[in-house]
Amino acid sequence: MSGNDDVRVRFAPSPTGALHIGGAHTALFNWLWARHNGGSFILRVEDTDRERSTAEYERTIMDGLRWMGLDWDEGPDIGGAWGPYRQSERLERYSACARDLLDQGRAYREGDAVIFRIPRDREMVLHDMIYGDINIQSDRASMNPDGSVKDIVIMKSDGMPTYNYAVVVDDHDMNITCVIRGEDHISNTPKQMLLYDAFGWKLPQFAHLPMILGADKKKLSKRHGATSVFDYSDMGYLPDAIFNFLALLGWTAGNGVEIFGRRLATERFELTKVTKKAAVFDMDKLNFVNQEHLKGLDPASRREIIEPLWRELGLCPERHGKKYLEDALSLMGGRGRTTKELAEFSDYFVDFEPVKHRYDASEITDARRPAMRKFAETLVGSPEWEASKMEELARRWCESSGTPLKEVAMPLRWALTGRKVSPGVFEVAELLGRDECRARLAHYGFVE
Repeated sequence: MSGNDDVRVRFAPSPTGALHIGGAHTALFNWLWARHNGGSFILRVEDTDRERSTAEYERTIMDGLRWMGLDWDEGPDIGGAWGPYRQSERLERYSACARDLLDQGRAYREGDAVIFRIPRDREMVLHDMIYGDINIQSDRASMNPDGSVKDIVIMKSDGMPTYNYAVVVDDHDMNITCVIRGEDHISNTPKQMLLYDAFGWKLPQFAHLPMILGADKKKLSKRHGATSVFDYSDMGYLPDAIFNFLALLGWTAGNGVEIFGRRLATERFELTKVTKKAAVFDMDKLNFVNQEHLKGLDPASRREIIEPLWRELGLCPERHGKKYLEDALSLMGGRGRTTKELAEFSDYFVDFEPVKHRYDASEITDARRPAMRKFAETLVGSPEWEASKMEELARRWCESSGTPLKEVAMPLRWALTGRKVSPGVFEVAELLGRDECRARLAHYGFVE
């Protein structure tokens, strides 16, 4: 279907909460299918829950989509030829279509509600692009607890349409060619197919996406951690990483490729390659994907992302040049799975204060201190302030003095970074500069 500009898909959230991970996953797969085919991605707002729907939630959902880089071609904010795109603005259309079904005898009134009459003994086949063919009997499309056929409400007594009815009218009116949604909607599809048939409308294609489970193999919920995409933004995850990770939930780019951007995903995405197997939301995998995207950023972009986080830690990156800060983050070499971790793990490049809070040199006994002082004096007196030269000097000094390298290298690391783990300590020293290293070592009495 590649190159077909007639493909029209939609994401239709209810503005009763923020954009959660499940919704973002559905939106992403719709967006990928539209962009892969050169088609249209439509945003429709299903706001018929008048008690819980708010304009603020609608804005939050839109902001979440924009954060992920999912742009839409038609929607309530930008309009389009098949609007309006809010269900609350389409009530007259739902009433008119309900009257058509009443006139045909396919629906009846029960008080102020309109009920659709489920046809009996009808054989149907749902041709699902992911699940394959599913045979359905109309008698089982909607059932009472005792197994008898249950006619379905299409217009409630308050004049509002029900979900299964409104979605059919909307998808038809907006010329949706493929309905891509979560597999929990498979049970709704037979009811909707019967409504399409009653109106004499052409069925769209259907594609039901795999369920997303937590690491405990239970349906994803708040107990598994953050569920709003903005929560992940606040936790230090990049939008490109969330895009990449969500794309991997039920789909693969092939050839063992796990880290990719929008262009590659758009080029390779095929609904027929989406798995039926439930996908697991694995935080370890998300951390890996995010870390790889952090590593892949150009130095300037990485610095621009981390600078505000340093400020949140009470640091002042403005004291340093941009090139120095970029070099510091590049030297981190992928340490830090999130932007917050990267900012925290690299704080010693920005200021010495965090180092002093973490390290007091109390483990350096009086017996060890003379050797440490001699080593530190030798190091800061190094004729060439390059990592390789300093490491070579340190090894020669340790060999001649009979001191194991780790006996002096570890205190040096602590004194410069306040951390047990860091990039190579001599690389750190080179970037910090001779004067800064001397000042830090002097604070701990290692040099005069």
